[in-house]
Amino acid sequence: MQNDSVIWQVINHGHCTYKVKTKTQNFCRNEFNVTGLCNRSSCPLANSRYATIREDNGRLYLYMKTIERAHMPNKLWQKIRLKRSYAQALEQIDEHLAYWPKFLVHKNKQRLTKITQYLIRMRRLALKPQPKIMTMPTRTEKRDTRREAKALKAAKVENAIEQELLNRLKQGTYGDIYNFDQKVYERVLEAAEEEAVKEADEAAEEYVEADEDEDEDEEEEDVQYVNEDELDLGEDDMEDYEAYNGDEADSSGSEESDDGDDDAEDSDGDEQGRRPQHAKRSAAEASEKGSKAKRRRPMNIEYEVEHEMEPMRAMQSMQH
Repeated sequence: MQNDSVIWQVINHGHCTYKVKTKTQNFCRNEFNVTGLCNRSSCPLANSRYATIREDNGRLYLYMKTIERAHMPNKLWQKIRLKRSYAQALEQIDEHLAYWPKFLVHKNKQRLTKITQYLIRMRRLALKPQPKIMTMPTRTEKRDTRREAKALKAAKVENAIEQELLNRLKQGTYGDIYNFDQKVYERVLEAAEEEAVKEADEAAEEYVEADEDEDEDEEEEDVQYVNEDELDLGEDDMEDYEAYNGDEADSSGSEESDDGDDDAEDSDGDEQGRRPQHAKRSAAEASEKGSKAKRRRPMNIEYEVEHEMEPMRAMQSMQH
């Protein structure tokens, strides 16, 4: 007959294959241990009534051992498959371990929680791509580097040759000697046309921007309205105006003197009366404006009298 206390005394004080001793605590490596610790309550060998939870290919199972099956080692553990839902799995544990020690019920629920958490993390890591670390010999790495450099040089040479052949083809160097791929030729021509159109658009935009800048620089006409009182006529302008009137009167008087004697005498008298006054006025103004360096001279304007007016004036003189 099995006695749990005797078994634990032998295991604890003697030799146990699953025991791992450390400086602080002892651990158990038995796969059915519910806590992983080596003590009386957690030992699956020293307890004839025991329960634990294990994971197999992502599914959780509840294992239970009873004293009634101690004589049948092949049927010692009862295996119950738990549902994927965490809440339903807890209900199953409460149902099957209804009358078991509270210690085993609590530890099994903790083990269920831990296993469920690491299964969730495993699924997330499986969906997330991760780099695969591989070792590579130094000789192989150097060989790949040399091959890459050679391939790069060959690619540059091939591109240069292709570009040169396309340029010669556009220039018509070969004529109809060779048959080139028409699609490639058309593609190159389209690329060249697109570049030309793009350059033309850029030049037009620059021209338009320059015109806009010039238009902005041009100022608008400034129109102002001025009152008569604000007009300031200089004294020189007034002298020119008076001299112009005096000359006009002199010219008209001389012409009338030629037509008749009476008119000549009157005009001479008027001229003799006007000239001294004009001379005195100009002398006085000249003395007042001695500081001015430049002065406008009166304009001598001569009028040409048409010969058709002479008979009319002769008739008028005869009537007088």
